[in-house]
Amino acid sequence: MSKSDGSTHLVHLPVMTAEVVARLEPRPDGLYLDCTVGAAGHTRALLDAGAGQILGLDRDPEALPFARATLASWSDRVELVHADFREIDRVLDERGIAIVDGAVADLGMSSMQLEAEGRGFSFRTDDPLDMRMDRSQGPTAADLLRDVPERALADLIFEYGEERFSRRIARAIVNARQHEPLMTTAQLAALVRRVAPRKARQRIDPATRTFQALRIWVNGELDRLDLFLRSVCRRLRVGARLAVISFHSLEDRIVKTVFRELGKGNDVPVRVLTKRPIRPASEEVVRNPRARSAKLRAVERLA
Repeated sequence: MSKSDGSTHLVHLPVMTAEVVARLEPRPDGLYLDCTVGAAGHTRALLDAGAGQILGLDRDPEALPFARATLASWSDRVELVHADFREIDRVLDERGIAIVDGAVADLGMSSMQLEAEGRGFSFRTDDPLDMRMDRSQGPTAADLLRDVPERALADLIFEYGEERFSRRIARAIVNARQHEPLMTTAQLAALVRRVAPRKARQRIDPATRTFQALRIWVNGELDRLDLFLRSVCRRLRVGARLAVISFHSLEDRIVKTVFRELGKGNDVPVRVLTKRPIRPASEEVVRNPRARSAKLRAVERLA
């Protein structure tokens, strides 16, 4: 995200748009899905490249106004829907859509979400410990931290954050909440930094992995991701493609596994187009440092 001219206008830089367009090969007579439309960077790139129609979904209702503003010039060729990408079958069925000509899913957080005040995704500002992608439903991170048992908390920080010191962090959280509830990002980040060993402070902020784990937990980000991938592949016309961008190893492992299984003819016959994930070019990483961890994998429907 960047700010220009001293304003507070939030700018999100989509990742690997050229690579997505190259895999999807959009056509004027095609209907494409942007399953995580965000600020519509990938949708805009597909439209610029000639895509006929696009159906865009996002579970975060606060992202849709940004997408509509970005896509104002193409409003007659785009429909935007407030829906979780895992609801793709329902969304398509309600519109009588059986097959599509391509799809993209960017599973990462947008800069708007990470930096927007009050969302609680980042520890760089002191905000309420919310972390919900859809603030209209579900418990906040603060709500969930209030009652979760220590062992379960340690397990999820280890599993979702790949944090080696998860048990030490979980114990500190449980001890702290006996005196007062953890309500803000600054409280949580300071606690994690305080108990993290000095050797863990070299490459990234010690709070990074714990914040990732809690965000994944609050939003159920890995739940039914495999089923979503299979559902989209079933909706592709023969020859159509699905491109998926992930930003951490947990997501990428699921995408890789599902694509490999489908590539063996299990369930939906596809051809894996990316034996190894595509990484952003060095120039893009310089321009947008958040792109450095992105991985793109793609498949093509065979029959």
